[in-house]
Amino acid sequence: MYDVTDVRADFPILAREINGKPLVYLDNGASAQKPLSVIETMNRAYAEDYANVHRGLHTLSTISTENYEAVRGKIARFLGAADESSIVMNTGTTEGINTIAYGWAAPRFEPGDEIVLSVMEHHANIVPWHFLRERQGVVLKWVDVDATGALDPQAVIDAIGPRTKLVAITHMSNVLGTVVDVTAITSAAHERGVAVLVDGSQAAVHLPVDVAAIGCDFYVITGHKLYGPSGSGALYIHPDRHAEMRPFMGGGDMIREVHRDTIEYASMPMMLEAGTPGIVQQIGLGAALDYMSDLGMEAISAHEAGLRDYAQDRLGGLNWLDVQGNAPGKGAIFSFTLDGAAHPHDISTVLDKRGIAVRAGHHCAGPLMDHLGVTATCRASFGLYNTKGEVDALADALELCHDLFA
Repeated sequence: MYDVTDVRADFPILAREINGKPLVYLDNGASAQKPLSVIETMNRAYAEDYANVHRGLHTLSTISTENYEAVRGKIARFLGAADESSIVMNTGTTEGINTIAYGWAAPRFEPGDEIVLSVMEHHANIVPWHFLRERQGVVLKWVDVDATGALDPQAVIDAIGPRTKLVAITHMSNVLGTVVDVTAITSAAHERGVAVLVDGSQAAVHLPVDVAAIGCDFYVITGHKLYGPSGSGALYIHPDRHAEMRPFMGGGDMIREVHRDTIEYASMPMMLEAGTPGIVQQIGLGAALDYMSDLGMEAISAHEAGLRDYAQDRLGGLNWLDVQGNAPGKGAIFSFTLDGAAHPHDISTVLDKRGIAVRAGHHCAGPLMDHLGVTATCRASFGLYNTKGEVDALADALELCHDLFA
């Protein structure tokens, strides 16, 4: 049985107070808190086992390398990847998408070639493609969501034309919680000879992910949302794309030999891992994935679905609250505004006085804000340690905001 009380005991920060109130942490979409097992694993890596990886033959280097490389296998299993060589470890989603933009797309895209995007994309899955638009004449094609915030996979498929070379799509919106049928999109795109990159920054936190079943060419995750440390993450590259990759960062570890007039690069995935990596950060991510796997992704997903349903009922009863997006099967992410003149920043400030942490702003989703016709929203995003009591605390605090700003 999933016991949220036991889960909460694993996260030291949840015991603290904010402004004299128990902390209600609902900013998981931005970054999640860390269980004690992650903190202790990282402390031990620094205090007992630290040395640089891959390069030394001494005992500490060997231990550090073994601990670091073990994480590659954990990530592969977590994502359902059959081959560890398909896992590039990095600092997170932003680096992963830029790796594809510079290391795969830039060498093969010509002026007029197209990238299909949804209007829900995070800036990390927009800005690198704008670079290609500005510098190489690539065309960005946008697909809107419907009135519920759902994204029709057929609309994405229909946007694919003869010049389309990539579909870059989120698996779950960080603003609306909308879950996208990336498997259907990938299948249709591949029938047309088009590659697919999936941004799994949110989905991998809340849903079981199987990249083999999805069939995508690229899948990116970020560690700090997965209850791991910042500066950790991974990029999955399908084996069929390995030979097409070009390194875009040069330095140690990504080479086999270097001479005055020649260079030979390492094979995948080391070819895309230049320099000393975030050794302890990745080891911490491995501990976070162990923690999530021990709880079970199905159990986590079921717990959060219960929170979503409860929050939909409570927030839906506040007829002056405008919740953005209500797509079927969405994740436990709620973006909202209040009727009247209250700015999301003001709402967030009032909630903070009650110990409730939410995010206010555009959520790095400018095109979606334009589509919704708002400049900003408040966002409450739930995680594996949140409770229905915290949903009640949020609803009660929002009623206070309504009284203050009405």
